[in-house]
Amino acid sequence: MNMNDFSLQGKIAWITGASYGIGFAIAEAYAAAGATIVFNDINQELVDKGLKAYAEKNIRAHGYVCDVTNEEAVQELVKKIEAEVGVVDILVNNAGIIRRIPMIEMSAAEFRKVIDVDLNAPFICAKAVIPAMIKKGHGKIINICSMMSELGRETVSAYAAAKGGLKMLTRNICSEYGEHNIQCNGIGPGYIATPQTAPLREKQPDGSRHPFDQFIIAKTPAARWGSPEDLQGPAVFLASDASNFVNGHILYVDGGILAYIGKQP
Repeated sequence: MNMNDFSLQGKIAWITGASYGIGFAIAEAYAAAGATIVFNDINQELVDKGLKAYAEKNIRAHGYVCDVTNEEAVQELVKKIEAEVGVVDILVNNAGIIRRIPMIEMSAAEFRKVIDVDLNAPFICAKAVIPAMIKKGHGKIINICSMMSELGRETVSAYAAAKGGLKMLTRNICSEYGEHNIQCNGIGPGYIATPQTAPLREKQPDGSRHPFDQFIIAKTPAARWGSPEDLQGPAVFLASDASNFVNGHILYVDGGILAYIGKQP
């Protein structure tokens, strides 16, 4: 085995929505592996926040404002990246939203919004970078899926529908463009300890775990929440030459939840 196969030296990686959280952790790992980092977010405030965070880690990143649900804006952004940085070698479709609303209380507009960000946007971004990847003769596309690509759960009908669709989009990109040496795979994070999930892990007034925290620990064979850093190794693998014959695969980084039926009461 050649360990250089895991290097991203000379590669340009575009991670959507990577000002913080999972996207930022993946970008940090890519930078450590030698890649040049490009990221976008929905407004200048978030882009500036991201640039500051990257600078604090001594990472030179290129940040852009772009709404990834806007096809024209994405096409223009890709042209700008190619002109200012170079052709994208690695795309990580990380930007996403969730709306926790019971299905019968969710409006069609709210449902469409989640589908637009979590499914249509990865289609738009992949479509924008694939032609140059074909011309260059290689490319890596990594879609951030979810355990909800496989499971249902109350209040997340739109999110589960989008992430299930993203799993199949991943497989279809593999099917259509694998012959051009383009690998499209997904990462399905489990429950990850981020600022967004912090309220679900807060200690209760009596010192006990939050009920949802208890639920996740009981359902996870690893008996803990994941960290953004747990996603870094899998993300580097799927972006590197080490995964050149891995295509259309969803790698679940979930501490074993999907393999586990749960403890007998």
